[in-house]
This record gives sequence, C-alpha cells and structure tokens, in this order.
Amino acid sequence: MTDATAKTTTAEKGDPEMKGWLLKWTNYIKGYQRRWFVLSKGVLSYYRNQSEMNHTCRGTISLHGALIHTVDSCTFVISNGGTQTFHIKAGNEVERQSWVTALELAKAKAIRAIESEEEEAEESAQVVPSQEINAVVHDLTERLENMRTCYDLITKHGAALQRALNDLESNDEESLASRTKIVYERATLFRITSNAMINAGNDYLHTAESQGYKWSKMLQHEREQRQRLEEIIEQMAKQQSQMEQAAVLVRQNKPVPAMVSSSTTMLLPAGTSSTMLTSDDEVEYFDAEENGYMGRLESPLSGERTFIVKLGQRSSSSEDQVEGQTGSSSESDEQKRTVKTIQQVRVVSAPRVASGDDDKIDHAAANSSSPKNTLPSESGSQRRISRPRRSRVPDKPNYPLSLWSIMKNCIGKDLSKIPMPVNFNEPLSMLQRLVEDYEYADILDIASRCKDECEQLAYVAAFTVSAYATTSNRTGKPFNPLLGETFECDRRDDLGWRCLAEQVSHHPPVAAIHCEGRDWTCWQEFSMTSKFRGKYVQVNPLGAAYLLFSESGNRYSWRKVTTTVNNIIVGKLWVDQQGEMEIVGSNAAEGNKCVLNFIPYSYFSREVQRSVKGVVINRKNEVKFVVRGTWDEKIEIAPVLATSGTADSPTYTTGAYTVAWQRRPPPPDSDKFYNFTTLACQLNEMEEGVAPTDSRHRPDQRLMEIGDWDESNKEKLRLEEKQRSVRRQRESDAEAAAAEGRPYPAYEPMWFKREKEDGTENFVHVYKNTYWEAKEAQDWTGCPDIY
Repeated sequence: MTDATAKTTTAEKGDPEMKGWLLKWTNYIKGYQRRWFVLSKGVLSYYRNQSEMNHTCRGTISLHGALIHTVDSCTFVISNGGTQTFHIKAGNEVERQSWVTALELAKAKAIRAIESEEEEAEESAQVVPSQEINAVVHDLTERLENMRTCYDLITKHGAALQRALNDLESNDEESLASRTKIVYERATLFRITSNAMINAGNDYLHTAESQGYKWSKMLQHEREQRQRLEEIIEQMAKQQSQMEQAAVLVRQNKPVPAMVSSSTTMLLPAGTSSTMLTSDDEVEYFDAEENGYMGRLESPLSGERTFIVKLGQRSSSSEDQVEGQTGSSSESDEQKRTVKTIQQVRVVSAPRVASGDDDKIDHAAANSSSPKNTLPSESGSQRRISRPRRSRVPDKPNYPLSLWSIMKNCIGKDLSKIPMPVNFNEPLSMLQRLVEDYEYADILDIASRCKDECEQLAYVAAFTVSAYATTSNRTGKPFNPLLGETFECDRRDDLGWRCLAEQVSHHPPVAAIHCEGRDWTCWQEFSMTSKFRGKYVQVNPLGAAYLLFSESGNRYSWRKVTTTVNNIIVGKLWVDQQGEMEIVGSNAAEGNKCVLNFIPYSYFSREVQRSVKGVVINRKNEVKFVVRGTWDEKIEIAPVLATSGTADSPTYTTGAYTVAWQRRPPPPDSDKFYNFTTLACQLNEMEEGVAPTDSRHRPDQRLMEIGDWDESNKEKLRLEEKQRSVRRQRESDAEAAAAEGRPYPAYEPMWFKREKEDGTENFVHVYKNTYWEAKEAQDWTGCPDIY
C-alpha cells in the first residue's frame, strides 16, 4: 500500500460506514490528489485532511441515486447521473473492493430508508408542538404511576383482608370480637385504597379524553383546511381554464363572453382593465425572453416579423461542457421567470423561391453542398417493406378516473417512485418511447451527405426537434421499464435503421439506447426526474445523446429540454417543451455548435406558439445558419449570407429558407387510440425471435393494449413486487458477502457496458455489439427472468 492511501478504517463488521485515505482525481494539471473520505448514513464525503471534518467539507455525493462503477484493479467511479462524479483510486485491489462493497451496501440501505419514508402516511395534519406533547405524556405517565401504586396497595390490603377472614373462620367464639375488629380495619383500608384507585382511574380517563378531544378537533380542523385548499386550487384551475379560452378568443379577434371576461378579470394584474381582453389594438402582450437576442425578420413577401434567437453565452464549446451540465435545475419558478436583457438582431431574409409555400420543401436556392434528395414521404414509395405492419392499435377504453384524486397526495414528490394505475398510461414502455425519437431519422441520412459542416449541424438540429413532434398531444404516461428490460426495433428494410434499448439501472432509473443508420450511429443514456407542482408535472431529462457520422467523423452531442404537463387538476391535459438545447460538435466538427431556444407557451403572446428558434455558429464564432419553426409541426433552416451592424445589434441577411423537417399527418381517428403515430402503433407489435426480456413480452402492457385494464393493473403490481423481491435478495446477498469480507458483484447490464467517454472524465453506457449476433443464433443465455 502506498503512502498516499493509509489504512482504511471501518466500523463494526457488516456496517457500511467507512473512512480512510484515497486518491481523488482533481484535474489534468494536478491529477490524483490524496483526500480523506468518509462514508456515513448513505453519503460519501471527502476532505483534504482529517482536521477539516469539523468545519470544511470539500464535496459530498448521496448514494441512494448514484451509480458505482469499477474501472480497473484500483480505480472506481461514483456518479449521481451527471451532476457530480468522483473518480477515486485505492492503494490496491483489496482496498478498492472493500470500499466498493461498503458503498453498494450503503446505497442499498439508503434506498430502503427512502422507500420506507415514502410508504408512511403523509396526511398533512399540523404537528403538535413537541413541548406540549411532552407535557401531556408526562402528565399521563404520572397518573398512570398513581394507578399502579393504588393497584399495589389494593393487592396488598386485599391479601391481608383475605387472611383476616380465613383466621376469623378458624378461631373460636372467645376471640371472635378481636378478630372481627381486625377484619373491619382491613376492610376499611381496602375500601379507602379502592376509592383512591377509582379516583386515579377517573383522573387518567378525564385527562386522556380531554387531550384526545383536543387532538381530534385539531385533526378535524386540518382536514377542513385541506379540503378548502383543494377547493381553492380547483377553482383557480377553472379560472385559469377560462382565461385560456379567453386568450384564444382574443387571438382570433372574437368577442369574449361576459361570464369568461368577468371571471378572468379577477386574475388580471392590478390596474388592468377587462376591456384589454376584447381590444387587440390597445394592448400587446409579449413574453420576456431569458438571456436571448431579439431578431427582426424582414421579407418582401411576409412583411416584417419579430422573432427570438437565443444564443448561449458560454466561454467554451467543447463537448466536456455538455457532459458537465446539470440535468436538472434547482431554480425556483420565480427565478426562472426573471426578466433579462434582450439584444436585438436584424435578420434580412431573401424571398422564397418557387411558390413560396411554407409547407413545401424547396432545395432550389440551397448551395451546392445541399443534398439533392427531398425528405422521404409517409408512404415510402421508394422503400421496400419486407412484411405488412399494423397501422393502429385497439381503441382506448373509457375507464373514467380522476387524475387529481391520485395526484393531490403527490405534490412535490418524484413521480417515478409513485405507483400509478395503468389508467394514466399508454401501452408502450419508456424504452419504446425513446426509440420513437428516430421516426424522422431520414433527416440524418440527408445530413450525412452534407459537405458543409454548419449545414449538417442545422439538419441535426432539425432532427433533435423532431423527437418532440408527438408530445404535443401524447399525454399518456409510458410504462416504467423493469431492470433488464430491453426493446429492439429493426427497421432496416423500410426505414434504414435498427435500434436497441435496455434498462441498465433501477436506482437511479437509467436507459441506454443504441441506433445504427445507413451512414451514422446515435447513442444516448437517458434518465429523468419528475416533480408534481400542484397544477403541472415537470420532467427534467438527464443524460446526453451522441451522434457520429461515419464518413466525415463529425460527432455531436446534446441534452433534452424540460417537458411540462399542464392542467393536472382540471381541463384538458397538454404538454409544453421549454429551455435551451445546445448541440456541440467534436472530432472533425470541433468548435461548431447550434443553440436552440424552445420558447414556453404563452396565452398572451402574439408569436407563434411552441416555437423553436436558434442559430448555427462555426468555430470562428460566426453565425452561419438560422433555424426556426415549431417543435410540433416543422423546422426551416436558412444560410446566413452576410452579417452587418454592431456586436450588440447585428443584422443577418439570409438566403431562402428550406424545410428541413415536416411532421407527417397522424393516422385517421388517432385520438381514439392514444394519439399514436403509425410508427408508435407498430412498436408493440409482436415479432418472432426477439429477446425474452423485450417490452413486447411484458404482460401488463399487452393487457392494457387489448383493453383489459383491470388485469393489467394486477399484472403491473405483480411485476413490481417481483422486481422488489429480486432487489431485496441482492441486497441480502450483498450484506452477507460484506459480513464475510468477500466482494459482491454489482448488477451488470446484458447488452451495454459503462465506459469512459473519449475526451472527458464521464462514464456512459455503450453497446457491446453482441445483441444482433445473439438474436441470429437465438442464444439468450444469461437473460434475466423479469416477467
């Protein structure tokens, strides 16, 4: 053992708590540095030395949602999903294994502790002050002790009285008088003691009843307060729904009904007249854009239009920065609404060529590097389909169930840890939903043939936006994948790509996806946190996606934006996307990036809703392409021909806009079957030869698809309990191994492995290149029994 890693100390045998010297990676200049690590109560902390433990902690990581990965004989990595990563080196393999075992054991105990807390009843009765509780308990304890004393005296005097009566029966008449006197005295003492016992019992009962009545009143008061709060929230939601209807009428220049106008006026800011709701010429509503550039589009055909192009103001565009970004935000809603300075940008657009129809793809004005083919159509007339596929699923049954009745007890909780009935689901797994991201992968085929790196990046941006095309009206929750669950989608015969997804971790839930196209490969690691905020559910994606073009070697990475599901309490559910997405180039595309701004939906904005605006910037920090459109309909791109103006207020002159992506129309009556697209209908279609862990074999999901929701809910509970049972068994085995001082292997995915990402210090799950070979041989040895 080296001097840098002094002997590790542990607590009692089987206890996961440890402390000792280890080497921690700091940066490329200093490398690994000696640090004092402490594992306690499910948290790993480190200090520069032992004396700092009382005042300065250099960093901590909570283990209940962390991933623990062994790199080599001495090195291991702890990561909590992208926000924090510790790279640690032990002195030897034995020391490394002892730490990894203790960490896994501490993680298991932390998970159990959190789950037990979540299972406790959380009815929000106000907590009685501890001093009052202690006083009442002390009073009742004293009275109970008095009763016990009286009981002891009754027992003592009762025994004496019984002996006196026995003596009275056995003695002769001469001593009868004296014996009778003794019996009388004993009986008197017994009566006095009994009266004291009765009084003490009455006091105890009175005190208990008075306090019980008081607590019952407090509980009833809190129940009434909660009921009032629920009524207020529901009323506010109804008023908001009326405001939304009024806003739609205002945008359509239609009069607002008096009932709606009067109800919405209640919620307008002070000093705002209700006439604003019916007079478009008096007031204009604009959203404040955070940290963005205000652009002005001048076109001879469309007149002057204003739009926002949000440019990221970061000091570095390297892929390391994308990897290091935090997947979830801790900002409050008020902070997110902070109005920031807006910079004005003028974009002068050349007129459209040909008919100028916005709905058509026009490559005539594109430069010579543009691909010559247009986007493939829905019918796929030039594609060869090897077998017929279904175009719909069974209609959704009408099983009414109030979402608010379930969600009202979940405010502030992570919804991924709350069991939900299938009534709020759609018959697809989250793995299948992630594969849907590649519905418009033909855009990547076009991008792969682009010679201009910036134009290629613009098409990649269009592809990333297309992944949100179906989310505007898909409000059903996908099934949470089981640990080890997989999904394959081989569409090389008609769509030109094949994809594999696997649930590689359960705490935290992480899915790994690998997709192979004609001239490109895309992979991603997806996780998320979701919180219920009362009126809406916010989903914050974690993890990053990567894309590599095989011919050019250009590589790009990005992270998904925040998704919000609105109208949880009342009204029709609807989904919005918001936030900034930065697509960063590396390898041959190092230095290029695209910044996209998903603008939040606003009822009082005259701008196009669900809009996406952004720019492509080359390695010289020059804006080369403008990207605009909506995430639920289409994306257009245009080259920047010239830049003028000042640095604070530049003007971009662009060429003709080209439609890089257009959403395909949904199937007829898709609203009857979960608003599925044609591809979504085909994802859960049974196929021969898939792995036994494939989502198509999942029984609760299949039962829901055919409309048997009652049985589906039963199967869902069975599968979840089976998964918990397997996890508890692994935890028990890990504890037994730790008690015996032997290593216990952590869970390893079947088709993916964690590797260090090139050029970064981050670890991601990458494909092992073994699944399709195993499928061809039908060798599923090692697949877990999860169903």
